[in-house]
Amino acid sequence: MPHFQVQVLLKTPVVTVSDVWCPGGTAHRSEPETSSRTHLVFPYRGTYVRHVGEDAAVADASQVLLFNAGETYQVSHPHPGSDASLVLEVEETMLRELTPPQLLHDGPALRFRRQRLRIDPRAQVLVALLRHSLREGTAEPLEGESLALVLASRALGPRTAHVAGASAARQRLVERTKVVLAGDLARRWTLAEIADEVGVSPVYLTQSFRQVEGVPLYRYHVRLRLARALDLLAEYDDLSALAQDLGFSSHSHFAATFQQAYKRTPSEFRQHVLGQRRGGPSR
Repeated sequence: MPHFQVQVLLKTPVVTVSDVWCPGGTAHRSEPETSSRTHLVFPYRGTYVRHVGEDAAVADASQVLLFNAGETYQVSHPHPGSDASLVLEVEETMLRELTPPQLLHDGPALRFRRQRLRIDPRAQVLVALLRHSLREGTAEPLEGESLALVLASRALGPRTAHVAGASAARQRLVERTKVVLAGDLARRWTLAEIADEVGVSPVYLTQSFRQVEGVPLYRYHVRLRLARALDLLAEYDDLSALAQDLGFSSHSHFAATFQQAYKRTPSEFRQHVLGQRRGGPSR
């Protein structure tokens, strides 16, 4: 079983925010594990697959995973390398208040009906802001609590969350596609190449992905790259190098795409999160 490293960034009576790092594992399913609490998991680095019975969900930066207390699951790692997630525990009464009833099972115990939801760019920004500000000590506890609750509301809210639809076969196809994309985020894929990897026609892949995820395949891929940028901005002095490492055609293309998604430039985001602090390794 992988050795997890857990850093508690904030713990109050309302919320607990933790940064969880895993060194990775094999492509085979792990031994069964049981969640001790109901909580939200926001992957922000790397990729893994969470199996609950026959249902498999690819954990990447476009998703929030919903863990139920007492639920047994397994994990597999389709690609080498570590992964990291921001874990958010919200006091149960408040979490129930934040969660639309249709996402919960009936009964006294708070249990989610699904194991994942897609999140939008605003929620991705909130994940990065919350993690960076708490790690850097620039957020007071009250601000951290507020950001955490806004993130939970944004991720679970009906305005932004997309529930996977379509047949089970199409959902499995889309999960395989996500694994392919996550294997090389910087690669400039063509639709035909991706379709060939998963063994279907480009038209069928395009239709299935849009039906299941609610966004076009190309936009999903761009959002994965941008979410990776949110994770790495503090480590790069040269944003042109970051753009190149993430597969963007130029720094200007990267900056324009970032601003369109997150309503601020990469430099503005870094300044907002880190203030005047610098010192991350230049790349």
